[in-house]
Amino acid sequence: MNKINILTYGTFDLLHIGHINILKRASKLGKLIVGLSTDEFNAMKHKEATLSYNDRKQILEAIKYVHKVIPETCWEQKVIDIKKHNIDALVMGSDWSGEFDELHEYCAILYLPRTPNISTTLIKQRLK
Repeated sequence: MNKINILTYGTFDLLHIGHINILKRASKLGKLIVGLSTDEFNAMKHKEATLSYNDRKQILEAIKYVHKVIPETCWEQKVIDIKKHNIDALVMGSDWSGEFDELHEYCAILYLPRTPNISTTLIKQRLK
């Protein structure tokens, strides 16, 4: 049986157990493709990653749950990515619940529970 294609998106800065948990759970559903926010896209979102896009990409590519990493350059590319990579399901953390429901016409949308008490924002606050 062929595995289905799964897509998720994120910045994946300061990789932590919450990131690993969602990647692991998503990969159990099928072949996982990660749309990684570029530095330019993060700037458009008024978000600054600690690590560069290239560093974050190399880290993600080294994780056994990740099949492929693609650049996320804008909000509007999701439909293009879904079609281009024959995506069966988009998986996002529950903090995004409802935000991508309009994509149901292209693939299944799954919002997985976040790992409690951990986030990149929390780590950055602790480091200050």
